[in-house]
Amino acid sequence: EVRLEESGGGLVQPGGSLRLSCATSGFDFDRAAMSWVRQAPGKGPELIAIIYMPGEQRYYPNSVKGRFTISADKSTNSHILQGNNLKVEDTGKYYCGFGMEYRSVWHFPPLDRWGRGTQVTVSS
Repeated sequence: EVRLEESGGGLVQPGGSLRLSCATSGFDFDRAAMSWVRQAPGKGPELIAIIYMPGEQRYYPNSVKGRFTISADKSTNSHILQGNNLKVEDTGKYYCGFGMEYRSVWHFPPLDRWGRGTQVTVSS
């Protein structure tokens, strides 16, 4: 059974930092694309970080590039999202999940198959 469990959210002041963790089990971590998605109130989900485990290549959208970093720990099958210089618009519920490659295409499940999420609120 796949397990995805986020931790580390909370209230952060603008300009502050966050460190979110995702504990996982039940799938081939070394072949997955470990990912973070966030959803702000009233908005759709936004993909904010991916690490493709086969080569550990990373992807970030412009909204977080240079401020967020995703890293993975193969010894514990977990990954971390580190965010710095947080902005009010980084507020949202953060979910971890993963995609798998099939026939050279990466496939990601719908959000209801990701973790339960952890709330991050950036406010003074």
